[in-house]
Amino acid sequence: MLATSLELATKYNYLEEKFAKSIEWLKNNDATKLENGRYDICEGAFALVQRYTTVPFEAIRFEAHNDYFDIQYLAQGVESFNVCMRSDLQVTEEDPANDMVYLSTPEKYTSVTLQKGQFAIVPPEEAHQPRIAYQGQPVDVVKVVVKVAVK
Repeated sequence: MLATSLELATKYNYLEEKFAKSIEWLKNNDATKLENGRYDICEGAFALVQRYTTVPFEAIRFEAHNDYFDIQYLAQGVESFNVCMRSDLQVTEEDPANDMVYLSTPEKYTSVTLQKGQFAIVPPEEAHQPRIAYQGQPVDVVKVVVKVAVK
């Protein structure tokens, strides 16, 4: 699944080597059996294995990144994942050392339900809100966030 604008669909090459190697890494590694932490994939791409319990909408801020795409892959569980263009949002906090930009909550956004085996690719121009409890029901999740360098 890739949900984005036509402008961004042609701006980036989603089939370039570091994306292809990232998808291949996800296919060849069972994240439910990996320890939490960082796994290097190739130059310009690494994976972060995470375990958490999903939370209510109000508990998570919208975020974006300047230097990396996110490939947010659900290895176990289910969560709501919200996304919108970041250009209309106000920056509320920045953490450049971790490539994190926190943003105001948008009036309109797209919500996607991520289930086991599904992923969303988020470019730097889009804000996202992960970890949301699907239909308000908290669930334990195993997720891999693959960070793919823009350059």
